[in-house]
Amino acid sequence: MSQTASRATERSGSRSVRTRPDGSERALNEAYDTALLDLDGVVYAGGLAITHAVESLATARAAGMHLAYVTNNALRTPDTVAEHLTELGIPTGAGDVITSAQAAARLISEQVPAGSRVLVIGGEGLRVALRERGLVPVESADDEPVAVVQGFGGPELPWGRFAEACYAIARGVPWFASNTDLTIPSGRGIAPGNGAAVEVVRIATGAEPQVAGKPLPPMHRETILRTGAKRPLVVGDRLDTDIEGAFNGEVDSLLVLTGVTDGAQLLAAVPEHRPTYVDADLRGLLTGQPEVVADGAGFRCGGWTARAEDVSLELSGDGDVLDGLRALCAVAWTDAGDGACALDGGKALARLGL
Repeated sequence: MSQTASRATERSGSRSVRTRPDGSERALNEAYDTALLDLDGVVYAGGLAITHAVESLATARAAGMHLAYVTNNALRTPDTVAEHLTELGIPTGAGDVITSAQAAARLISEQVPAGSRVLVIGGEGLRVALRERGLVPVESADDEPVAVVQGFGGPELPWGRFAEACYAIARGVPWFASNTDLTIPSGRGIAPGNGAAVEVVRIATGAEPQVAGKPLPPMHRETILRTGAKRPLVVGDRLDTDIEGAFNGEVDSLLVLTGVTDGAQLLAAVPEHRPTYVDADLRGLLTGQPEVVADGAGFRCGGWTARAEDVSLELSGDGDVLDGLRALCAVAWTDAGDGACALDGGKALARLGL
C-alpha cells in the first residue's frame, strides 16, 4: 500500500470501501517503485503521444521509477509496442510491455499440454504470445485445436473469423478471451473493442470465455511476474479495467482524465472503480497529492469545499479544478457507501469546466 498522508477507506465486509481520494506527501514516483501504465488513453491516443506524457515519463524514469506498459490490446506484439513508444520519445524495451495476449497464453498453457494447437481469432500479438508458451497457433476449426483464443484483431479482422471460433466452440473446445473491453479509444473517437467481438461469439454460441485481461487476476499476476514490482502503482484512464484491476490486485491506482472517464462517471463510481488518486494527466506521477479533509458536513480540498444538498452535490470556493473534483468525489463516495452515488453533480462539474 502507499505511503500517504491519509488512507480514505472504511471497512465493508472483508474489503475496504474508499470514501475519498488519498493524499500523498511524497511525489508518487518516489512513493512507488513501478508504474504499471495503461497505453490507450494514458500514454497515447490514436498513435500520438498525449500531451505531457513523454516528458513526465522521462522525468519519472530518470528519478528511478520503473515504467511498465500494461495493455489489454492483444493485437500488437511487445516488440511492436516498444518500437512505437520509442518512436514517440519514450525509450522502451519489449520486456517493459505486458499484454493481455501474454496473460491469455499463460492461462491456456496451464490447462493444455505443451505443443497443443490453439485456434487464433485475432492478430499477431496472440500468435507470438502462444509460441512463447510452447503452443501452436492455427487458423481453422478443422485444424483440431484444443482451445480457442480471441483477442482484438483490428478493424480489418474478417467476419469469417468469428464463424471459425463458433465452429470450434460448438464442438466443445474451451474458449479464452484476451479481454472484454467493449470500446477502444482512437484518434477519431471511441471504436468497438474486443469485448464487442466477444459478444458476437457469445450470442452465437451461448458459451462463456475464460477472460485473462484487466480487470481480472490473470493479467495482474502476469504483470507482477514480469516486472517484479514490490510497490506498484496502476495508472489508467478506465474505471472498469485499470482501476478495477488495481482493486482486484489490492494495489493503489492513479486515474488520469486523458481517456474515456469523465467527471460524472468518476463521481458515480462504485467501490471497485474508485481510484486512490485522481489527476489530469501523467504529470500527476511527479507530484504529491493534496489531502481531502472533512469540513463540517462536507469535504475540503485546496480552496474548494463540497457538500451534499438535498439531491445534488454543491461546490463552493475556488482554486485548482482537480482539487474541486477530489472534494466532490469525497462527498459522492461517502454518500454512496458501497453503491453508486445518485446525487446530481452536473452543476458542480459545470463550475469546474468538467
